[in-house]
Amino acid sequence: MRDVTLDIASGQFFTLLGPSGSGKSTTLMIIAGFVAPDAGAVLIEGRPMERAAPERRNLGVVFQNYALFPHMTVYENLAFPLQMRRAPAEDIARRVERILSVVRLEQSHWKYPAQLSGGQQQRVAVARALIFEPAVLLMDEPLGALDKNLRTHLQMELKHLQRQLGVTVIYVTHDQDEALTMSDRIAVINQGSIEQVGTPEELYEEPATPFVAGFVGESNTLAATFVRARVDGSEVRLASGLIVRARRRALAPGTACTLRLRPERVVLSLVSHDGALPGRVLEVVYAGDTIRYWIEAEGVARLLAKRPNDGHGPTLKPGSVVSVEWRSDDCKLFEVP
Repeated sequence: MRDVTLDIASGQFFTLLGPSGSGKSTTLMIIAGFVAPDAGAVLIEGRPMERAAPERRNLGVVFQNYALFPHMTVYENLAFPLQMRRAPAEDIARRVERILSVVRLEQSHWKYPAQLSGGQQQRVAVARALIFEPAVLLMDEPLGALDKNLRTHLQMELKHLQRQLGVTVIYVTHDQDEALTMSDRIAVINQGSIEQVGTPEELYEEPATPFVAGFVGESNTLAATFVRARVDGSEVRLASGLIVRARRRALAPGTACTLRLRPERVVLSLVSHDGALPGRVLEVVYAGDTIRYWIEAEGVARLLAKRPNDGHGPTLKPGSVVSVEWRSDDCKLFEVP
């Protein structure tokens, strides 16, 4: 990791998002105390923690494999961290009952982990990490082993639980959809450095770097040359020579740049328009709630357009000749370094 600075407010659901090997889990392990930083400080509730042992940091931790004790019942798994803190038996029983109610597992006291579903095991793991009321809950890809439907369901359950308890969560994932769904703020990490920190909307609508534009959600990339900036946007020239519009940015004429365009912002029409790219539909993919069109456009090898499956709009098939357009504000311009 290089020059990583994060300021996470109390009660936030904060996500570290990035590809495998980017450094997000290492960052989490430094916060937890399992990895020592080469330099810098770790402060939790304003107190320096870089020299404190993991068990002294008052942190809850949930890993992908849940790490439940297989020989212990649900009740015993939840009681264990309180017993290690020498809590009175009455306090342990009260806290276990309360957290089981919060995660809706009141009828599972005496079941063993092997008798629970994956989703139930995940909730027990979260409950065990929360039962001693930690300052921060650290979660490292906790939903990674679950199937898509259960994963989607538990994303919302976790977010609701976090809001209900008001606990600060630092969450690690490589799944962009998961990060956008659950987070108050997200740090996008790439090759050990932070590319951008912001809300889900900020990262998606205003990516600061080409990496963020390409990693957070889907994005078309078009190579171009900057022509000039106008009041209503910038003009750029594609490889075919066609002039198209992008969001306004002042660059020197002739500067090499790339355009980033979200597939859902691409407009397809059967009627040609001035300034639009002539194109041809290569492939149509039915994805349930959306229809995905791969387009071969003038000066662009392949361009993806997405349209909601709402029963409206033109019927397009492979081979259909189309006109490809977009609003200039929907097309982000980046200078090629």
